[in-house]
Amino acid sequence: MKASLRRAWLMLLAVMMIVSLLAACSGNSNQSADSSNSRTPPQSEQTSSTDENPYRDKYDPPVTITTVWGVDPALTFKYGETIENNVATRWALETLGIEIKTLWSVTDTNGAFATKLRLALTNRQEMPDVVTLGAGETQLVHDLIESGLYREVGSLFDKYANDTWKRAMELDPNVWLPYMKDGQRMGIPVLDYAYNHDYLLWIRQDWLDALGMEAPETLEELEAVMEAFKYNNPQGLSPDEVIPLSIGFKNTMNTWMGDPSWVFGMFGSLPEQWNEAEDGSLAYGSIHPGMKQGLAKLKEWLDKGYIPFEAALWDENKTAEPAVAGTAGIIPGPYWMSGWPLLDTEKNVEGAVWKPHKIPMGPDGTAMRHGTHYINGVTLLHKDFEHPEAFFTYQNYLFEHLADPPEGGIYQYGIFEGYDYAFDEEGNLLTGDDIPGGAVTAPLRYFLVRDGARVPDAQMKALLKLASGKEPTTFREKEVAMHYGPETPNAAVVLLEQEEISKKDMFIGAPTETMKTKWDYLQKIERETFNAIIYGDKPLDAFDQFVQDWLAGGGEQITKEVNEWYRNTLGK
Repeated sequence: MKASLRRAWLMLLAVMMIVSLLAACSGNSNQSADSSNSRTPPQSEQTSSTDENPYRDKYDPPVTITTVWGVDPALTFKYGETIENNVATRWALETLGIEIKTLWSVTDTNGAFATKLRLALTNRQEMPDVVTLGAGETQLVHDLIESGLYREVGSLFDKYANDTWKRAMELDPNVWLPYMKDGQRMGIPVLDYAYNHDYLLWIRQDWLDALGMEAPETLEELEAVMEAFKYNNPQGLSPDEVIPLSIGFKNTMNTWMGDPSWVFGMFGSLPEQWNEAEDGSLAYGSIHPGMKQGLAKLKEWLDKGYIPFEAALWDENKTAEPAVAGTAGIIPGPYWMSGWPLLDTEKNVEGAVWKPHKIPMGPDGTAMRHGTHYINGVTLLHKDFEHPEAFFTYQNYLFEHLADPPEGGIYQYGIFEGYDYAFDEEGNLLTGDDIPGGAVTAPLRYFLVRDGARVPDAQMKALLKLASGKEPTTFREKEVAMHYGPETPNAAVVLLEQEEISKKDMFIGAPTETMKTKWDYLQKIERETFNAIIYGDKPLDAFDQFVQDWLAGGGEQITKEVNEWYRNTLGK
């Protein structure tokens, strides 16, 4: 019985890991102007139909929420269900008295959802009561807000959101900033796990041990390790087979796996984001003088074969391939990489061991990495939404029961019985392929808000508890213990030991006026110049000319606009 339950938990948590990683890869940021702290009335205050407060735990007769869907291509269904009619829509009606009515849906490939929603806005079609967009759709979000069709939501949140949801939001008040207009909160941030894309160095510990070397703490020590990995490889690989440091910058110098931005961080800047300068203003990281030293270092490493020659063509997933194959010695990435993809390395190389280590310090002791905002999107509410309080009934339930399921709680085994878990005739837990008809992929995406509800620090708390040697008891603790990889709790500790080096992109507003016409050009010359310097097609001094061109080509005006937004948003 115990073995059966343990096997079932492993399979269940594999499904939950897929959901978490979909969100981690998806994919891809605020101060309250309203300060009312009125609470949702207790059940005893919600029974009278004449009560002035329309909030209910369950509505009778049912109320309707209209919405639209961008369906994740990886999302699966069973029993002939669809995103319009499925177990989650029935749950909402039966449990909460809320009917979810779909205006339209589209498979969200190549930005199809954003395109269709923009067309609906432009053509003055019926717009949904509730719409959730991802963090990458900043311009569309602000276009919807500017249309006047979507209302201020801060007062509703203060009035109706439950304490669990409010506490989760208070973990980082800045999550409201991207959705502020004239001092009002216009969109409800979709919360994500904290530190989800903050990274550290994953290093082949078995290689270090065989070489008698310690994990590098400085740039000089890092280069010594990479040299040894390449030319004295303990696995017996020839120099041309080894990639000491697997990074890539096909799309960006600032990403979530195989990230090179920390190299520039050792010289005092982070590229492709707005960093706070010494005087308190915001400055674009890619034009900081330290970038020049970082570019010189990447060119040197490319020439020495420390990084892949094809780095300019490698995206995040490509950087993982040599790590999994057993031919890479170091890869930068999030704390959860022990579970995926690095868990598969041992299948290819017996005895391969990855361990998490700190980001090394530069010549003057500086270390920086990009930080993660606690948001993964935003939910907007239509100004003519007849029952906006019903949205809070829906989300309050999920924050109370799903965001961090307690032992013995409603969601202690999974999301929907028969979909991501089941029981056999003897009461044994079934998951994965053992579920009659098979399991669905990512059932959390059935909910009105992507991934249901998340408390940003829930996962990190679970990991730190396990790192302290305690046994897992809650669903979240069992999830990370049994499927997130053996080194993930230790990685959480390592990550937080350098919490102060995480620097978030400080500009999280809508594109400024000049950005709308100049930003694509500025990004183009940045990438072309940086690649040309790293590959030796241009001299290092080409960086100085790039900075001049960037400023003259609209960057100087953009910097003024960004700082104006920053001052206005923070009330400076």
